[in-house]
Amino acid sequence: MTGTDHRTGHHRDATRGHAPTGQVPAQDERRLHSSSFGRAAVAYAEHRPDYAHAAVHWALEAAPGPRVLDLGAGTGKLTATLVALGHQVVAVEPDPAMLAELRGTLPDVRALEGSAEAIPLPDGSVDAVVSGNAMHWFDMTAAGPEIARVLAPGGVLAGLWNVFDDGVDWVAGLAEVTGPAAIGPRDVPGSWRTETARMHLPASGGADAWFDSPEQAEFPHGQRRTADSLVATLATKAGVLVMPEQEREALLAATRTYLAARPETGDGEFILPMLTSVLRVRRM
Repeated sequence: MTGTDHRTGHHRDATRGHAPTGQVPAQDERRLHSSSFGRAAVAYAEHRPDYAHAAVHWALEAAPGPRVLDLGAGTGKLTATLVALGHQVVAVEPDPAMLAELRGTLPDVRALEGSAEAIPLPDGSVDAVVSGNAMHWFDMTAAGPEIARVLAPGGVLAGLWNVFDDGVDWVAGLAEVTGPAAIGPRDVPGSWRTETARMHLPASGGADAWFDSPEQAEFPHGQRRTADSLVATLATKAGVLVMPEQEREALLAATRTYLAARPETGDGEFILPMLTSVLRVRRM
Protein backbone atom coordinates (compact mmCIF):
# COMPACT_ATOMS: atom_id res chain seq x y z
CA MET A 1 0.00 0.00 0.00
CA THR A 2 -4.05 4.76 -0.23
CA GLY A 3 -0.64 13.24 8.97
CA THR A 4 0.91 16.07 11.60
CA ASP A 5 -1.26 16.29 9.13
CA HIS A 6 0.16 13.44 7.42
CA ARG A 7 -3.52 13.06 6.68
CA THR A 8 -2.81 10.05 8.68
CA GLY A 9 0.56 9.12 7.44
CA HIS A 10 3.03 8.99 4.60
CA HIS A 11 2.78 6.29 1.97
CA ARG A 12 5.35 3.52 2.00
CA ASP A 13 7.25 2.72 -1.18
CA ALA A 14 10.76 2.21 -2.48
CA THR A 15 11.47 5.89 -3.20
CA ARG A 16 13.33 6.59 0.03
CA GLY A 17 16.65 7.48 -1.61
CA HIS A 18 17.91 10.86 -2.72
CA ALA A 19 16.04 12.72 -5.44
CA PRO A 20 17.86 14.31 -8.37
CA THR A 21 19.28 17.75 -7.67
CA GLY A 22 16.57 20.40 -7.65
CA GLN A 23 13.73 17.93 -7.08
CA VAL A 24 11.81 17.32 -3.87
CA PRO A 25 12.33 13.73 -2.59
CA ALA A 26 9.21 11.66 -3.25
CA GLN A 27 8.48 10.99 0.42
CA ASP A 28 8.88 14.67 1.32
CA GLU A 29 6.57 15.55 -1.57
CA ARG A 30 3.92 13.16 -0.22
CA ARG A 31 4.21 14.76 3.22
CA LEU A 32 3.84 18.20 1.67
CA HIS A 33 0.76 17.16 -0.29
CA SER A 34 -0.87 15.25 2.55
CA SER A 35 -0.44 18.15 4.97
CA SER A 36 -2.01 20.68 2.60
CA PHE A 37 -5.69 20.05 3.31
CA GLY A 38 -6.10 21.87 6.61
CA ARG A 39 -5.60 25.26 4.99
CA ALA A 40 -8.58 24.51 2.72
CA ALA A 41 -10.81 22.78 5.27
CA VAL A 42 -13.85 25.03 4.72
CA ALA A 43 -13.62 24.75 0.92
CA TYR A 44 -13.02 21.00 1.22
CA ALA A 45 -16.19 20.60 3.27
CA GLU A 46 -18.20 22.68 0.80
CA HIS A 47 -16.99 21.29 -2.51
CA ARG A 48 -15.75 17.71 -2.12
CA PRO A 49 -18.34 15.04 -3.06
CA ASP A 50 -19.94 12.46 -0.82
CA TYR A 51 -19.73 8.73 -1.64
CA ALA A 52 -22.10 6.48 -3.58
CA HIS A 53 -24.29 4.60 -1.13
CA ALA A 54 -23.98 1.38 -3.17
CA ALA A 55 -20.20 1.60 -2.79
CA VAL A 56 -20.44 1.94 0.99
CA HIS A 57 -22.87 -1.01 1.14
CA TRP A 58 -20.43 -3.17 -0.84
CA ALA A 59 -17.48 -2.08 1.27
CA LEU A 60 -19.22 -3.10 4.49
CA GLU A 61 -21.46 -5.98 3.47
CA ALA A 62 -19.14 -8.57 5.07
CA ALA A 63 -18.49 -6.61 8.28
CA PRO A 64 -19.41 -8.65 11.37
CA GLY A 65 -21.19 -5.75 13.06
CA PRO A 66 -22.25 -2.08 12.82
CA ARG A 67 -19.24 -0.39 14.51
CA VAL A 68 -17.29 1.56 11.90
CA LEU A 69 -14.15 3.67 12.19
CA ASP A 70 -13.76 6.39 9.55
CA LEU A 71 -9.98 6.78 9.50
CA GLY A 72 -8.49 9.95 8.05
CA ALA A 73 -12.06 11.28 8.14
CA GLY A 74 -11.25 14.79 6.95
CA THR A 75 -14.29 17.05 7.20
CA GLY A 76 -16.66 14.09 7.45
CA LYS A 77 -17.79 13.47 3.86
CA LEU A 78 -17.73 9.68 4.28
CA THR A 79 -18.68 9.93 7.95
CA ALA A 80 -21.99 11.57 7.04
CA THR A 81 -22.80 8.81 4.55
CA LEU A 82 -22.02 6.13 7.14
CA VAL A 83 -24.29 7.85 9.67
CA ALA A 84 -27.09 8.17 7.10
CA LEU A 85 -26.85 4.43 6.43
CA GLY A 86 -27.28 3.63 10.13
CA HIS A 87 -23.77 2.62 11.15
CA GLN A 88 -22.28 3.33 14.59
CA VAL A 89 -19.45 5.63 13.61
CA VAL A 90 -16.33 6.99 15.26
CA ALA A 91 -14.15 9.35 13.22
CA VAL A 92 -10.38 9.82 13.55
CA GLU A 93 -8.54 12.68 11.81
CA PRO A 94 -5.07 14.18 12.43
CA ASP A 95 -5.59 17.73 11.13
CA PRO A 96 -7.19 20.09 13.69
CA ALA A 97 -8.84 22.32 11.07
CA MET A 98 -10.40 19.37 9.26
CA LEU A 99 -11.48 17.84 12.55
CA ALA A 100 -13.12 21.12 13.62
CA GLU A 101 -15.17 21.16 10.41
CA LEU A 102 -16.26 17.56 11.01
CA ARG A 103 -17.28 18.26 14.59
CA GLY A 104 -19.22 21.35 13.55
CA THR A 105 -21.09 19.49 10.82
CA LEU A 106 -21.65 16.22 12.71
CA PRO A 107 -21.78 17.16 16.40
CA ASP A 108 -23.30 13.82 17.43
CA VAL A 109 -20.43 11.76 15.99
CA ARG A 110 -17.57 10.79 18.27
CA ALA A 111 -14.59 12.46 16.57
CA LEU A 112 -11.02 12.01 17.81
CA GLU A 113 -7.65 13.43 16.86
CA GLY A 114 -5.34 10.63 15.80
CA SER A 115 -3.69 8.94 12.84
CA ALA A 116 -3.70 5.62 11.03
CA GLU A 117 -0.35 4.85 12.63
CA ALA A 118 -1.63 5.63 16.16
CA ILE A 119 -5.37 4.98 16.44
CA PRO A 120 -6.85 6.17 19.76
CA LEU A 121 -9.18 3.17 20.18
CA PRO A 122 -9.01 -0.12 22.12
CA ASP A 123 -8.18 -3.50 20.63
CA GLY A 124 -11.03 -5.16 18.69
CA SER A 125 -13.34 -2.19 19.19
CA VAL A 126 -14.68 -1.81 15.61
CA ASP A 127 -16.12 -4.14 12.99
CA ALA A 128 -14.87 -2.14 10.03
CA VAL A 129 -12.30 0.54 9.20
CA VAL A 130 -13.03 2.71 6.19
CA SER A 131 -11.13 5.58 4.62
CA GLY A 132 -12.42 8.09 2.08
CA ASN A 133 -9.79 9.40 -0.35
CA ALA A 134 -7.13 9.04 2.36
CA MET A 135 -5.70 5.53 2.50
CA HIS A 136 -2.93 6.39 0.03
CA TRP A 137 -1.49 8.72 2.69
CA PHE A 138 -1.14 5.91 5.26
CA ASP A 139 2.23 4.36 6.12
CA MET A 140 0.91 0.81 6.06
CA THR A 141 4.07 -0.54 7.68
CA ALA A 142 2.80 1.06 10.89
CA ALA A 143 -0.87 1.50 10.02
CA GLY A 144 -1.48 -2.11 8.99
CA PRO A 145 -0.86 -3.56 12.47
CA GLU A 146 -2.75 -0.66 14.08
CA ILE A 147 -5.81 -1.18 11.88
CA ALA A 148 -5.65 -4.92 12.51
CA ARG A 149 -5.41 -4.24 16.25
CA VAL A 150 -8.63 -2.22 16.45
CA LEU A 151 -10.59 -4.54 14.13
CA ALA A 152 -12.69 -7.37 15.53
CA PRO A 153 -11.98 -10.84 14.05
CA GLY A 154 -13.33 -10.98 10.50
CA GLY A 155 -13.52 -7.19 10.37
CA VAL A 156 -13.26 -5.25 7.12
CA LEU A 157 -10.79 -2.63 5.94
CA ALA A 158 -12.04 -0.61 2.95
CA GLY A 159 -10.66 2.39 1.09
CA LEU A 160 -13.05 4.44 -1.01
CA TRP A 161 -12.02 6.95 -3.68
CA ASN A 162 -14.18 9.24 -5.77
CA VAL A 163 -12.67 9.29 -9.27
CA PHE A 164 -13.52 11.24 -12.42
CA ASP A 165 -15.17 9.13 -15.14
CA ASP A 166 -12.79 9.87 -18.00
CA GLY A 167 -14.80 7.55 -20.25
CA VAL A 168 -16.90 10.68 -20.77
CA ASP A 169 -15.33 12.84 -23.47
CA TRP A 170 -15.45 16.21 -21.75
CA VAL A 171 -14.09 14.74 -18.51
CA ALA A 172 -11.14 13.25 -20.40
CA GLY A 173 -10.54 16.69 -21.91
CA LEU A 174 -10.68 18.28 -18.48
CA ALA A 175 -8.00 15.88 -17.24
CA GLU A 176 -5.75 16.91 -20.12
CA VAL A 177 -6.24 20.60 -19.31
CA THR A 178 -5.63 20.32 -15.57
CA GLY A 179 -2.83 17.77 -15.68
CA PRO A 180 -1.88 15.49 -12.78
CA ALA A 181 -1.83 18.26 -10.18
CA ALA A 182 -5.64 18.27 -10.18
CA ILE A 183 -6.58 14.97 -11.83
CA GLY A 184 -3.72 12.59 -11.24
CA PRO A 185 -3.03 9.00 -10.14
CA ARG A 186 -6.07 7.45 -8.45
CA ASP A 187 -8.31 10.24 -9.87
CA VAL A 188 -9.46 8.30 -12.96
CA PRO A 189 -10.60 4.66 -13.05
CA GLY A 190 -7.73 3.05 -15.00
CA SER A 191 -5.03 4.71 -12.92
CA TRP A 192 -6.97 4.00 -9.73
CA ARG A 193 -7.02 0.26 -10.46
CA THR A 194 -3.27 0.23 -11.09
CA GLU A 195 -2.35 2.44 -8.14
CA THR A 196 -4.46 0.56 -5.60
CA ALA A 197 -3.31 -2.82 -6.94
CA ARG A 198 0.22 -1.74 -5.97
CA MET A 199 -0.72 -0.59 -2.48
CA HIS A 200 1.01 -2.37 0.34
CA LEU A 201 -1.48 -4.28 2.46
CA PRO A 202 -0.09 -6.76 5.00
CA ALA A 203 -1.63 -9.77 3.26
CA SER A 204 -1.83 -13.47 4.04
CA GLY A 205 1.33 -15.43 3.48
CA GLY A 206 3.88 -13.08 5.02
CA ALA A 207 5.24 -12.49 8.47
CA ASP A 208 2.98 -9.44 8.79
CA ALA A 209 -0.12 -11.27 7.57
CA TRP A 210 -3.19 -9.40 8.77
CA PHE A 211 -5.57 -9.28 5.81
CA ASP A 212 -6.80 -11.53 3.01
CA SER A 213 -6.49 -10.78 -0.70
CA PRO A 214 -7.88 -7.39 -1.77
CA GLU A 215 -10.95 -6.91 -3.96
CA GLN A 216 -11.78 -3.89 -6.14
CA ALA A 217 -15.14 -2.58 -7.33
CA GLU A 218 -16.54 0.61 -8.85
CA PHE A 219 -19.97 2.22 -8.54
CA PRO A 220 -21.56 5.02 -10.61
CA HIS A 221 -21.73 8.34 -8.83
CA GLY A 222 -22.13 12.00 -9.73
CA GLN A 223 -22.00 15.45 -8.24
CA ARG A 224 -24.11 18.44 -9.26
CA ARG A 225 -21.71 21.24 -10.18
CA THR A 226 -21.40 24.54 -11.98
CA ALA A 227 -18.22 25.59 -13.75
CA ASP A 228 -17.31 27.78 -10.78
CA SER A 229 -17.97 25.09 -8.19
CA LEU A 230 -16.04 22.48 -10.19
CA VAL A 231 -13.05 24.84 -10.34
CA ALA A 232 -13.43 25.31 -6.58
CA THR A 233 -13.47 21.53 -6.14
CA LEU A 234 -10.27 21.11 -8.14
CA ALA A 235 -8.68 23.88 -6.09
CA THR A 236 -8.94 21.60 -3.02
CA LYS A 237 -6.75 18.90 -4.60
CA ALA A 238 -3.40 18.48 -2.85
CA GLY A 239 -1.36 19.02 -6.00
CA VAL A 240 -3.10 22.34 -6.60
CA LEU A 241 -2.93 23.49 -2.99
CA VAL A 242 0.86 23.21 -2.91
CA MET A 243 1.45 25.06 -6.20
CA PRO A 244 2.98 28.54 -6.20
CA GLU A 245 0.13 31.05 -6.32
CA GLN A 246 0.78 32.29 -9.86
CA GLU A 247 0.98 28.75 -11.23
CA ARG A 248 -2.17 27.73 -9.35
CA GLU A 249 -4.15 30.71 -10.66
CA ALA A 250 -3.01 29.99 -14.23
CA LEU A 251 -4.17 26.37 -13.97
CA LEU A 252 -7.55 27.34 -12.53
CA ALA A 253 -8.00 30.04 -15.19
CA ALA A 254 -7.30 27.51 -17.95
CA THR A 255 -9.84 25.19 -16.36
CA ARG A 256 -12.48 27.93 -16.31
CA THR A 257 -11.81 28.68 -19.98
CA TYR A 258 -12.16 25.00 -20.92
CA LEU A 259 -15.42 24.56 -18.98
CA ALA A 260 -16.90 27.74 -20.44
CA ALA A 261 -16.20 26.48 -23.97
CA ARG A 262 -17.78 23.05 -23.52
CA PRO A 263 -21.53 22.73 -24.24
CA GLU A 264 -21.90 20.25 -21.36
CA THR A 265 -20.52 22.66 -18.76
CA GLY A 266 -20.70 26.17 -20.18
CA ASP A 267 -24.15 27.15 -18.97
CA GLY A 268 -25.59 26.54 -15.52
CA GLU A 269 -25.57 23.29 -13.55
CA PHE A 270 -24.45 19.89 -14.78
CA ILE A 271 -23.66 16.48 -13.31
CA LEU A 272 -19.96 15.70 -12.98
CA PRO A 273 -19.70 12.00 -13.95
CA MET A 274 -17.83 10.08 -11.27
CA LEU A 275 -17.29 6.62 -9.86
CA THR A 276 -16.85 5.65 -6.24
CA SER A 277 -14.07 3.05 -6.39
CA VAL A 278 -13.53 0.66 -3.49
CA LEU A 279 -10.64 -1.50 -2.31
CA ARG A 280 -11.56 -3.89 0.49
CA VAL A 281 -9.90 -6.65 2.52
CA ARG A 282 -10.93 -8.73 5.54
CA ARG A 283 -9.06 -9.16 8.80
CA MET A 284 -7.61 -12.65 9.01
